[in-house]
Amino acid sequence: MTGDVRGGAAPAVAAGLDPYERLIADLEAGGARYRLIDHPPEGRTDLVSALRGHDVAQAAKCLIVMVKVGKRQTRHVLAVVPGDARLDLQAIKVLLGGTYVAFAARDRAEELAGSVSGTVLPFSYDPRLELVADPALLASPELFFNAARLDRSIALATDDYVRLAAPRMESVTAAP
Repeated sequence: MTGDVRGGAAPAVAAGLDPYERLIADLEAGGARYRLIDHPPEGRTDLVSALRGHDVAQAAKCLIVMVKVGKRQTRHVLAVVPGDARLDLQAIKVLLGGTYVAFAARDRAEELAGSVSGTVLPFSYDPRLELVADPALLASPELFFNAARLDRSIALATDDYVRLAAPRMESVTAAP
């Protein structure tokens, strides 16, 4: 599929692009409906949602989690949840059959995401990073997220996100 942004090398995108350039190229190649929103630099979901002018529930909050599976295997998950939700780490642990789960160390998360904390995309460009999205994201017709930059965000049609990112859809938010 052209514009595949699930991981590995996307065929429509030249190697060497930074995550922002790669995302834009893949959205264009995939015919996605999106718009760019410039704003003052901010990476905290609640604050950047206010700057972008939308309800925090419409934000795609992206969290990178480390899961130990047995004694020798470590897997990493990019969990995408609504901005007003809390990630249920135990749900991720059960989902992957893990023995231990925790948020990934910041340096490891940034390495896997290819961008700094607060700008992680809801797309995985690293084959070591499994993409899981909560179905609650589907409640909104449009998702908002920082575009691998603190000063620019993207509003993306939710159905285009699901089509292009092809996340594993699983309930991974904690009950309120």
